Amino acid sequence: MSGIVENKKVILAFSGGLDTTFCVVYLKEKGYDVVTATINTGGFDEKTLTEIEKKAIELGSIKHYNIQAEEKIYEQIIQYLIKLNGLYEDDYPVMCADRYVIAQEILSIAEKENCNTVAHGSTAVGNDQVRFDSAFLTLKNDVKILSPIKELNITRDDEIEYLKERGFNIDVKSKKYSINHNIFGSTVSGSEIDINEEPDISAYNLTKVDKTLNSDSYEYITIDFAKGLPVALNSIKMGGLNILKQLNKIVGRYGYGSRIYVGDCIIGIKGRIMFEAPGLFVLLKAHRKLEQMTLTKEQYRFNNYASQSWSNLVYIGMYYEPLVRNLESYSDSVQEKVNGRVKVKVQLNKIEIVEINSPNSLIRDDIATYAQKSTWTAEEANGFIKFHSLPQVLSNLPRKNI
Repeated sequence: MSGIVENKKVILAFSGGLDTTFCVVYLKEKGYDVVTATINTGGFDEKTLTEIEKKAIELGSIKHYNIQAEEKIYEQIIQYLIKLNGLYEDDYPVMCADRYVIAQEILSIAEKENCNTVAHGSTAVGNDQVRFDSAFLTLKNDVKILSPIKELNITRDDEIEYLKERGFNIDVKSKKYSINHNIFGSTVSGSEIDINEEPDISAYNLTKVDKTLNSDSYEYITIDFAKGLPVALNSIKMGGLNILKQLNKIVGRYGYGSRIYVGDCIIGIKGRIMFEAPGLFVLLKAHRKLEQMTLTKEQYRFNNYASQSWSNLVYIGMYYEPLVRNLESYSDSVQEKVNGRVKVKVQLNKIEIVEINSPNSLIRDDIATYAQKSTWTAEEANGFIKFHSLPQVLSNLPRKNI
């Protein structure tokens, strides 16, 4: 990053926060014409987007883009998260995966602007540096990537001082938590969370209990699935993205859908965050129960392996690994019969799947009812048990002397 570079253009992924604010001023000072782009992954309303654009221009951006990416994220990532029950380390619903779509949009703008240099505000200690850079390099392997915060290894206080020295009085309020909102939900870090203590109630947003509810409060919702994806909520047909948003509100007000997650970061350290994803957790739980009714035992068991592989690759910055597309194609196939309606009972801090109906149910009352009746005889059942038990019977017989 040393030296002045004349007449160069860079496309900067701009959120409007301190890090990307610093990046605009710093890159401009280094001789770059800075084009800023805010890729809305579900965390900004129209008013905020307007304010961010105004700020970018005031900082020195020569042009600003506001790109809506929610639908693209649902189509590229969330639909497969649902189909594959994609929880990283069986806990975290890869809420970070919007970074890949951000990278795609930044490169698309770069092509439009006839530019081969992109930039972002990631640090050297987080996961996002890997996700952004691996996506950029995979999609355009000759791209030049600038990440000033990482390369300079500076602190937030250093950034503030740098901006003040250049006449930008940045009003950075002291925040107890660092909160990131997107279409998946929200992730929260800082304060008690970073030191392995219980977060204060103020950390919660999507899953803050509605004060009008009490321990006796409940409601029922129904979710219709077609080929593994939600297509209707309470009998009203709507797109999966809208269903997810509605569920965030309906279920979140009961306090359901938050977790404190400790897991393995890409760079080899452990990380701890609190996250809220009420809508996703309802969809995942309802979808899994529907799968149990409509898939064979072997399909269901294999799905667990597919889920672990897909979510791990997406989490660790390997979204463009060919195996990811293979697993998604597999999920499209196996979900063909995951159709039906799931009824969910929502109560304070919990949900319960109470009814499932599917035209593809593998429960057949005309063949058998569990522990009640069957179409086979006792003699046939005994024969099955004999052969089913044979491997363990043989392994436990006394050894013969040879």
